[in-house]
This record gives sequence, structure tokens and C-alpha cells, in this order.
Amino acid sequence: MQRRLCSAILFLQAVVLGLTTPVLVHADDLSTTQGLVIGLGLCVACLLVAGMLRARWAYVLGWLIQAGALALGAFTPVMIVLGVIFAALWFAAYRLGATIDRDKAAAVPADGASD
Repeated sequence: MQRRLCSAILFLQAVVLGLTTPVLVHADDLSTTQGLVIGLGLCVACLLVAGMLRARWAYVLGWLIQAGALALGAFTPVMIVLGVIFAALWFAAYRLGATIDRDKAAAVPADGASD
């Protein structure tokens, strides 16, 4: 469940980052190329990491994507708000998914055990 929830958050975040790329392109502090590379790079990173969440280390990359999205606030202030929202959603998906997985594992009786 953790993988599903976190993957869903990363897919939604990829859409938002893709839609904010034109805003980054028109930011005063960035060139067009830099805006495209940063915006679309984070968008593609979200999609790639969403597919890699079978590995535990991919969750670390997910946290790094959240930090990167927050850092976009240096160029586009609205990204601070969106970064905080997605970081909170990522945290909730990470914790809630782990709790659900742990509870499901505890509810399954051990092999050979009878009621």
C-alpha cells in the first residue's frame, strides 16, 4: 500500500511540475533552457522514481524530489506553497502506507497456525 500511495503522489506531482514548467521558463532568474531542464527534469524524475518504489532506496529519492520542489520556490514563490502541500502529501502517504502494510502483515496468521 505504501508503494501505491507514494506512487500516486509522485504521479500527481509530475503533472503539477509539468504544468509549472512554463512559469519557470518565464521566471526572471532563469533562462528558457534552465527553466525547461529544471521543470521537466523534476517531472521526469517523479515518473521514474514512481516506477522504482519497489526498492527502499527509491523512497530517499522521493524525499529529494520533495526538497527539489520546495527549492523551486526560490524562482517561483507559488512553488513554496505547492512544495509544502506535496511534501505533506508525500509524508502522509509514506507513513500511512507503512502503517497499513504493517497492520496487514500482522493480521495474516503465521504459516501453519490455526485458529
